[in-house]
Amino acid sequence: MKMSAERESVGFVGVGFMGQGMARNLLDKGFPLTVLGHRNRKPVEELVAAGAAEAKSARELARRSRIIFLCVTGSAQVEGVLKGENGIIAGAAPGTVVVDCSTSDPMVTVRLAQELEAAGLHLADAPLGGTPAQAALGKLSAMVGATPEVFARIKPACEAWAEKIVHVGPAGDGHKMKLLNNFLSMGYAAIYAEALTLGQKIGITPQNFDSVIRGGRMDCGFYQTFMQYVLQRDRDAHKFTLANALKDVRYLEGVANTVGVANPVGNAVKNSFATAVASGRGEDYVPMLSDWIAGLNGTSLTER
Repeated sequence: MKMSAERESVGFVGVGFMGQGMARNLLDKGFPLTVLGHRNRKPVEELVAAGAAEAKSARELARRSRIIFLCVTGSAQVEGVLKGENGIIAGAAPGTVVVDCSTSDPMVTVRLAQELEAAGLHLADAPLGGTPAQAALGKLSAMVGATPEVFARIKPACEAWAEKIVHVGPAGDGHKMKLLNNFLSMGYAAIYAEALTLGQKIGITPQNFDSVIRGGRMDCGFYQTFMQYVLQRDRDAHKFTLANALKDVRYLEGVANTVGVANPVGNAVKNSFATAVASGRGEDYVPMLSDWIAGLNGTSLTER
């Protein structure tokens, strides 16, 4: 297949729940793709079978790529893959763009953007909105922080896996917006869990609760995936761990502290997740917070 001028070579680090679908869409849209090997071999092998190349190190991946997407846990992992003798910076040609799709600390993102510019490289942040199922369909959203020139360059590749792309502002602004977005979503999760528990204790079952909320003004996509677990016990309805959710609301707390903003609601949300994670439930998914809150209050949402 002859590649158009827009089809720059792409590297992808982090082919997990979200990354595998994103990477597959890049392949399907004609982008030459290199992925970084991972201890979970299944997604890597599936992508290689579909036409991707595999790199053994981030440095090797950078040598093969002009745009590199990172879809890892957070800022610590981003720095880890960028730096060191086998990192991206060591292998990247001048002008290479690194696009951080993780949910990272925006203060760290701004610093890394400056460090990469000094090395002749560019950093954009493009955190994600959506679920792994939407990633597989190429229907994610992205909130992008980048210069106008870098945004124009990465947009065709982002369009391979996103149906909504918003250029929020310069590097770091995407991650700032993502923390606000996740504050809303994790806040809803904490409220849903508490409301469902209270309802169960006073005789309003989750089924009755849902019959009122669904289709009304308080309904939304996040509510629907949350309740898909509560009502159907579908563990994979929203595959985002409580540990990752806690990381995000802690980042939000750090940003609020940096600018001197009181965020008492944010701290309440953080503590709902922190108690669940401290109890050993960090690998549970976000809708399963409802079971934890119900259990703390001596009830179960599966009881009729």
